[in-house]
Amino acid sequence: MDIRKILVIGSGAIKIAEAAEFDYSGSQALKAFREEGIKTVLVNPNVATIQTSKVLADTVYFVPIRREFLEQIIERERPDAIACGFGGQTALSACVELYDSGVLGRYGVKVVGTPVEGIRRALSRELFQRAMVEAGVPIPPSRSARSPEEALAAAEEIGYPVMVRVSFNLGGAGAFKARNRGELESKIYKAFAQSAIGEVLVEKYLEGWKEIEFEVVRDAYDNVAAVVCMENIDPMGYHTGDSIVVAPCQTLTDDEYQTARNISIAVERAISLIGEGNVQVAINYAGPEQYAIETNPRMSRSSALASKASGYPLAYIAAKLALGYRLDEVMNQVTRRTVAAFEPSLDYIVVKHPRWENDRFGIDEGLGPEMMSIGEAMGIGRNVEEAWQKAVRMIDIGEPGLVGGPLFREATLEEALRALERHLPYWPIYAAKAIYLGVSVDKIYEITKVDRFFLNAIKRVVDMWKRLEAGDISSETIEEAKRLGFSDEQIALASGAREIPRRRPVVKKIDTLAGEWPAETNYLYLTYGGEFDEPTPKADYLVVGAGVFRIGVSVEFDWATVNLALELKRRGHPVAILNYNPETVSTDWDIVDKLFFDEITAERILDIYEKEGGPIIVLYAGGQIGQRLYPKLEALGVKIGGTRASSVDLAEDRRKFSALLDRLNIKQPPWFYAKSVEEAVKLAEELGYPVLLRPSYVLGGTYMAVARNEKELLEFLGRAAKVSGKYPVVVSKFMPYGIEAEADAVSDGRRAVVTAIEHVEPPGVHSGDSTMVMPPRKTPQWAVDKMAQIVHTLARELDVKGPMNVQFIVADDVYVIEANLRASRSMPFVSKATGVNYMSLTADVLTSERLPVEQELTVLRPAKWWVKTAQFSWSRLRGAYPRLGPVMYSTGEVASFGDVYEEALLKSWLSATPNRIPSRNALVYTFDEEYAGLIDEIKRELKWLDILEPDESIVEKLKWKKVDVVITAGVTPERDFSIRRIAADTSTPLVLDPTLGLELARAWGWLRRGGTLRAEPW
Repeated sequence: MDIRKILVIGSGAIKIAEAAEFDYSGSQALKAFREEGIKTVLVNPNVATIQTSKVLADTVYFVPIRREFLEQIIERERPDAIACGFGGQTALSACVELYDSGVLGRYGVKVVGTPVEGIRRALSRELFQRAMVEAGVPIPPSRSARSPEEALAAAEEIGYPVMVRVSFNLGGAGAFKARNRGELESKIYKAFAQSAIGEVLVEKYLEGWKEIEFEVVRDAYDNVAAVVCMENIDPMGYHTGDSIVVAPCQTLTDDEYQTARNISIAVERAISLIGEGNVQVAINYAGPEQYAIETNPRMSRSSALASKASGYPLAYIAAKLALGYRLDEVMNQVTRRTVAAFEPSLDYIVVKHPRWENDRFGIDEGLGPEMMSIGEAMGIGRNVEEAWQKAVRMIDIGEPGLVGGPLFREATLEEALRALERHLPYWPIYAAKAIYLGVSVDKIYEITKVDRFFLNAIKRVVDMWKRLEAGDISSETIEEAKRLGFSDEQIALASGAREIPRRRPVVKKIDTLAGEWPAETNYLYLTYGGEFDEPTPKADYLVVGAGVFRIGVSVEFDWATVNLALELKRRGHPVAILNYNPETVSTDWDIVDKLFFDEITAERILDIYEKEGGPIIVLYAGGQIGQRLYPKLEALGVKIGGTRASSVDLAEDRRKFSALLDRLNIKQPPWFYAKSVEEAVKLAEELGYPVLLRPSYVLGGTYMAVARNEKELLEFLGRAAKVSGKYPVVVSKFMPYGIEAEADAVSDGRRAVVTAIEHVEPPGVHSGDSTMVMPPRKTPQWAVDKMAQIVHTLARELDVKGPMNVQFIVADDVYVIEANLRASRSMPFVSKATGVNYMSLTADVLTSERLPVEQELTVLRPAKWWVKTAQFSWSRLRGAYPRLGPVMYSTGEVASFGDVYEEALLKSWLSATPNRIPSRNALVYTFDEEYAGLIDEIKRELKWLDILEPDESIVEKLKWKKVDVVITAGVTPERDFSIRRIAADTSTPLVLDPTLGLELARAWGWLRRGGTLRAEPW
């Protein structure tokens, strides 16, 4: 194939169902194309990703993934080809639109990989159904529908219960189960709102059937490999992204396995797949029927999981196949011995476990066909129990495994059974408690339809817990407990023993070939199911990653981990990474000299530290998970690189940090340390409401809250104790006025490099949810200078040797809110805007103990306007009330730049879904008098639109997408829950802060007066 330049489309912001797996797959594709000497042009406004660093793509565009911008880029760059399969559903939909509108034909751009008609056959439920029937592939009884009336008629014909699935859509958005006509009528509007082509499929609900997935690769010559079989522990009816998944498949007979494999291969042949695809197959637990459910003709979340589970680099190989290579011509770069036509063999088991954040959003929903999880972790072990217990610890919800944690201890039998009936998140822990209290495996199977094989694995863990509880801590029992995935903490909790004899795990390799063939691989895990370590070269540094993604920790911390590791490698050091997130670039096989895919705990880091001969441990790149480990690791005598543990504690402990600011005469909002609830109430009264509650050692504003009266204060203090019971709670005067700002910096203890950032939204909105602007636009220069000086003072006082972030309020003076001595969410944004990689500066400090600058304080600012916008996933969070406040709610971010502020703002805002500029009308309202003035000002700015009011007809207008945008303010769920909820359900743009609303209204006016939004390369 004669290709000199290729356009690669990314997936945009991290959102529920479209996360960092596309940073991983896009990065792999860019490497594969570059190896062939092909120039790469990447379009992706996700500023936090590794793929948008200059290291991988030749040219990067931070613009919305929309036809008008993509056409500008194609006209400017004149690529020979376009790669659609590495940016999720966002990229596929964009490619289909470019093809249908004639843009690709007009500029002679070829689609590499699966042809557009194949993409259409996979994503349109109607075309998929037709293609499967023609190919003789069995599918469930189903009918496509293009109106609510057609959907109701289809359900009557098929018979309830039914499953409604949505065409051209991601993560099951809008999908639901309906057991009767009433349920179908009440939810069908959302399904149609979520379809890009106004089409849904009504399908017989296969209740209790098993769901398995195959990852299939196929080349242009019809050579096919079924790479890995993954089994969803949860039965049909629950989205695979919300299912606990095990690989390889555990409960299938050979006949069932071969039938499912054959179906998967037939599906991909029927859609003319070239590259990699995921096929979901339903298997009747009573046998023998099997049905093809759906396919994704692209890299997906499951593909990333399969790659990390098997060691088979699917994205890299898919990119090579898209260029026309045969499977037997592509070398597997993990083994460096085998070609891609080999199907991997696994001598271990992996368990993927999702993490949900329903508590944060105030929702109590059971799981279903619409994905709700925020992140996922992958445990590797020699048996299901070991891998599963590791995975539960890895999701970092405070549970030490399937047994022994707060959820397990506190649930009553009634609560456990109700959680199982509703299939709540973390149901396996409730299953463990039910078994502990005497419920049989058969009874739990009746409730959940989870295969007894997996329920018996939980029972074996419970039985071991009971043995330990009974005081049996013989060496044989401890050995067996370790093989079943028990941590030292779990064993101590069960037995009450103060000291547990240490058992060191062994290091094993993932080589795709079950040790049956020589392989050069640096992909490692630790297990108690073995006797000998696999020999590997030692590393100088162990960089600890971010672990599971959750609100507040996302791909920006993977960017920091990977960039720091690469910079250390460039300086000649062998580097290892410890992480367990299968979505990420940091868990890729070719980033560093060795990858430990394992738990991020003091116990595991000590094991690696001793085996590696004492490498320097780097904790500050991966966010809060590393911060919590400083005291334990320092006490164990581990060498920690960069800033001292005592300095980290001084910044993280709200009480100590506030006292430090007082000593340095740095202003801060008035505060007090709450030693008891009674004292908190008394002092809050003296301070005057509203007050801000700030627990210690948290990220993403967890349980941070504004209390406007005593009742709210008592409620919030009770919740905060759950999060950081060992640590103090600081209550400060809430300052709702002024400008919120922050500064990212790197220091060597004497010098500092600093960049200031301004927030559009006022104080009270979490920084992770704020719209950020560089350089500061409204903050006076004296305040920017003072912010930089304060950062420098704190860096010297705390002897910071590495990255840091300080947050401020600028009013009559500059007030400090908090400081974090680690990489921050905004560091990729700052690095790309200023052109100076802050992780490169950090590597300088780590290796040579000084910054590469002479002056003591260096302030950097970008040459253009840069704006970063938060991405929310409200449409996914069934029952959540969309709002803003001191708790973080966004799942990702996007950014863009421009010659003028308005251009940067609009390109950035349009890059977040489902934002679009209104053309007909706008619903602009508030039920909170505090914001009435700003809302009126927005209405005046938008006089060219029909301004709607929140009257009785508005809900119906929203349901059927007759409202262009909703701009609102305040938190008034008792008045407008249905308005905000239905706006989210129908993907209507929601602006939840009036300050941002006014900025956008003015920018839309600027665009109407002749402003232009240009696609320019970074």
